[in-house]
Amino acid sequence: MLAPSRGPVLGKAISQSSAVTLPSFLVPAFQTCPPRRQFSNTASKPSKLGRTPISIPPGVELSIGDAKVKRDLTTYLRIPKRTLTISGPLGKLELEIPPYLTINHDETTRKALLSIEDRNQKKQMEMWGTTWAYLQRHIIGVSEGHTAILRLVGVGYRATVEERPSKAEYPGQKFVCVKLGFTHPVEEPVPFGMKASTPQPTRILLEGINREEVMSFAARIRRWRRPEPYKGKGIFVNDETIKLKQKKIK
Repeated sequence: MLAPSRGPVLGKAISQSSAVTLPSFLVPAFQTCPPRRQFSNTASKPSKLGRTPISIPPGVELSIGDAKVKRDLTTYLRIPKRTLTISGPLGKLELEIPPYLTINHDETTRKALLSIEDRNQKKQMEMWGTTWAYLQRHIIGVSEGHTAILRLVGVGYRATVEERPSKAEYPGQKFVCVKLGFTHPVEEPVPFGMKASTPQPTRILLEGINREEVMSFAARIRRWRRPEPYKGKGIFVNDETIKLKQKKIK
């Protein structure tokens, strides 16, 4: 690279003489720099889940209610939201829809397609796929149902489903009674609308239409004996595994 004082002088000499050849090490300094490449030229794409149509099985119906003003739990703003009701053979669930999201329900092909107003808004792009996932889970819940299997791993760990009329919150409520090595058995009440059974003494089967409630109840039972990494004992949910550690040797 030329010094600032020598650059204009050399440039003037080159302009006056047409048959001047530059040394090879000075050629890059007088060449025009190519334009800089942008960091990314990829255009923004829509949500992969949101743009996928949802298949509605026979016996499941969707109905959208009128917009109602409700306070958002995060921003405390009053936002008009609509309620989507999903009814099927196993029950009925409700889902709140943001005002900028539209559901096109085709009854002939039995498919639902979700769309948003502005794809440049980050909030709308996030809720596009989230609402799609919630709607898909609700449709599966009212048509087939959701399940969770808990495995009791440990010496003497047992589980039964019994009734406690004195502690029941609603008629016919059952309790999951688990023996986990404490001085007393642990009793967890089964939420309304869910079913619990024990096909084996060390297995607990939970069934319900709302996946969030099913997994929350499974987590409440699991917290009594979380899986520990040295002996592998505890309560495992579905396909949960844990990597065993070596014992500490002094």
